[in-house]
Amino acid sequence: MRKIFLLLIAATIFTSCSAHKSSIGSKKARNNNKVIQKKNKAAIAAYKSFTSLEYIERFKAIAIQEMNQYGIPASITLAQGLFESGSGNSELAKVANNHFGIKCGSTWAGESYYKDDDNVNDCFRVYNNPEESFRDHSEFLKKKNYARLFELDKNDYKGWAYGLKAAGYATNPKYPQLLLNIIDKYSLDQYDRPEGEEQKIKREDRVLAEINNNIGVPQPDSISKVSPDNKIYTVKQGDTLYNISKRFGIEVDELKALNNMTDNGLKIGQKLVIAK
Repeated sequence: MRKIFLLLIAATIFTSCSAHKSSIGSKKARNNNKVIQKKNKAAIAAYKSFTSLEYIERFKAIAIQEMNQYGIPASITLAQGLFESGSGNSELAKVANNHFGIKCGSTWAGESYYKDDDNVNDCFRVYNNPEESFRDHSEFLKKKNYARLFELDKNDYKGWAYGLKAAGYATNPKYPQLLLNIIDKYSLDQYDRPEGEEQKIKREDRVLAEINNNIGVPQPDSISKVSPDNKIYTVKQGDTLYNISKRFGIEVDELKALNNMTDNGLKIGQKLVIAK
């Protein structure tokens, strides 16, 4: 474990996922957002606002699951979700299923939604469902600057609250206290679970090894896996015709025509012709 951590310290800082994609004009941003809003029209229309207690009840299971997998206290994940998404009622949560305000970053190949934040028309990730957002939150934290946090006990929510701020997760100097106030108000630490020494060592080694292996290694880009000879793309989890068409610069209708498709349904592992 110590050897892994030393490698982490020595490695070059990898590009943060909070970085936004290349700037986009306001007209293009509006048109893109209209496409996302139209695609999710039914879900948006049926959306029912959460109270904070309803939000906790709805998402506590996935927060506990992520805690057991990676060691991030469930209380921290829930507090961040409550704070960042306004208890699931923010525009990003409703339209993009983005509960943690995670921005696109240079490696994001999925759909995007644009909002003014640190910059005009910042790019935010769009997920197929809220659960994908919670999983991506865990993946987002598996970076060099957050590595020390995974050495904490998985029920050390205070250490995580202050550690997130120290690692650069938020610029608000009161961010740790904001999280702690939410945890205290709703007794979110009731969902945290301790772990034995042996369990902790195994989890630490596994997660830190994953972080170490990711340092300096770009996330695999789907385009690079496509052979220029046969021009075939293999559908992966989370793919839609829209994001595949954006990735390869063709219209959805053209993509459907090339593959004799009558609807927008895709299956994981499906082979698509992406160019004539």
